[in-house]
Amino acid sequence: MLKDITLGQYFPGNSIIHRIDPRFKIIITVVFIAMLFIGSSPVCLEVGAVFCIMAVILSEIPFKMILKSLKPVVFIMLFTSVLNLFLITKGRPLFEWKFIKITDNGVYTSIFMIIRIVLLIAGTSLLTYTTSPIALTDAIERLLSPLKKLKFPVHDLAMMMTIALRFVPTLIEETEKIMSAQKARGVEMDGGKLLDRIKSVIPIIIPLFISAVRRAGELATAMECRCYHGGEGRTKMRQLKLSAADCLALIISIFFMASVIFVNIVI
Repeated sequence: MLKDITLGQYFPGNSIIHRIDPRFKIIITVVFIAMLFIGSSPVCLEVGAVFCIMAVILSEIPFKMILKSLKPVVFIMLFTSVLNLFLITKGRPLFEWKFIKITDNGVYTSIFMIIRIVLLIAGTSLLTYTTSPIALTDAIERLLSPLKKLKFPVHDLAMMMTIALRFVPTLIEETEKIMSAQKARGVEMDGGKLLDRIKSVIPIIIPLFISAVRRAGELATAMECRCYHGGEGRTKMRQLKLSAADCLALIISIFFMASVIFVNIVI
């Protein structure tokens, strides 16, 4: 299961999505999220699905990687769908047995929520798949730059967010190594009762916490050795520049967003 977590991973490429300005990619991602949650009809969800599929195709990211990013949230999707299925009692009854009642509205809402979560994870995963951590840091800093007038530490915030995102795959790899080492020492993790499984997590959490603290200290030392003192007076090796393709991508996303709003108002 840990190998299926792809959060924070970057896949180098030269696709159209890779070449879009990271600032615009963040804005488009926010627009896409709003697109999914504003619409309340199947047509709105279809518009979001078309937009997501177009982005996946243009990104040239293997489809199996998109499916891999969905595996960690399968339990959440099933849990949400079951709740909607049994808690929504309005509508035409499809099945009744004692206190259990399944209606057509419950089935519709369950399917609707599953599709929405799938599109949400698949669409937002493209942001980290197609954007390097350094570019993501620069984009966040530039987008939040107006807050500098309020003495807000924009650069530090952007750096912390990106470092945290970057170290997710590293910590997952470290967790797998610790689990393998504990299993080699005879620690049972897969079987047993629920309480036994909870206890078996302790030999993993403590070494992982120590490793994370050690890595944080090494990173801080490395940054100090390179005379890092925040964003003041720093220059960028790669300057972010807008292009016609960036504006076109934003216009297309706004068009899809306007279509969802229009459909939501009309229907």
